[in-house]
Amino acid sequence: MTKRILYFLTPSENISPFDVTIAADAGFDMVVPFTKVQPKQVSAMVQDAIFCRPPNRFNDTGIFIGGRDVHMATDMFQNAKNAMVGPFKVGVFADPNGAYTTSASIVALVEQVLNEKTGKSLSGKKVAIFGTGPVGLCTAILATQQGAKVKLCQLVADDDERSAQRFCERYNTQVEWVSAQTNDEKESVIRDAEIIISAARAGVRILENALAHAENLILAADTNAVPPSGVAGIGLNDLGVVAEVSGISFLSIGPMAIGNLKYKTQFGLYEQIQKTNTAALIDFPEAYQFALSVLKQQATKPERSI
Repeated sequence: MTKRILYFLTPSENISPFDVTIAADAGFDMVVPFTKVQPKQVSAMVQDAIFCRPPNRFNDTGIFIGGRDVHMATDMFQNAKNAMVGPFKVGVFADPNGAYTTSASIVALVEQVLNEKTGKSLSGKKVAIFGTGPVGLCTAILATQQGAKVKLCQLVADDDERSAQRFCERYNTQVEWVSAQTNDEKESVIRDAEIIISAARAGVRILENALAHAENLILAADTNAVPPSGVAGIGLNDLGVVAEVSGISFLSIGPMAIGNLKYKTQFGLYEQIQKTNTAALIDFPEAYQFALSVLKQQATKPERSI
């Protein structure tokens, strides 16, 4: 019997148990790990995978690109795409550190809540994203692509502006880099922001007292599920709930709401590799479109009668 195989390529020393479990639940019979893989090795590995099965068997073989470095993941993804030869193809899905599916879910939910509660979209909105790691960076690019005016807020001195701007350039986007290392700098950013997204490391409160200055704030989203919340006033399961902090009211999106959509998006993209009519090539813009489709499908499902 034919086995559906997912080759898991990562430059890290270990692969993610989270990613492996979802892949197995989504229908892959085998998940085969390759660790410490460098971008220059990817082409040969992909061609080794495509030529061992007949042409157009792309649904039976997948390549998953993990790790933590979005620059390296992009290089690996491009090398995998370029390694295909005619009808000899496989599906490729990149999601380093879960950043692609998480950022896709954040932006999709922000769009949904804005539309449902205000009748507006992200287009033209002033967005401040606190945290310049993989999730914050990918969220900034996706929000910019939806027409938002985005500030990517540096929280610690080690944050690398040059690296972030180089990644934005790879996706033809321009994101403003600002420092938010001091309380005064945070307050300055918040005064102007209509949307706030916290994508900082877990277990750290990023915004609390500074929210008193958020006079234009419409919505805030927080990715941090480890107490305390990254943004004061946001509950774990909030989805369009009105929060109030320091006399400022805003719509809130909590980390469990984001995590729920992230799970469904990653699960569905693993399934997509096995079902599409052409070989799936999934980067974070494709993950965003899939997250939107999940929300649309949920909205059109009839309510169950009691």
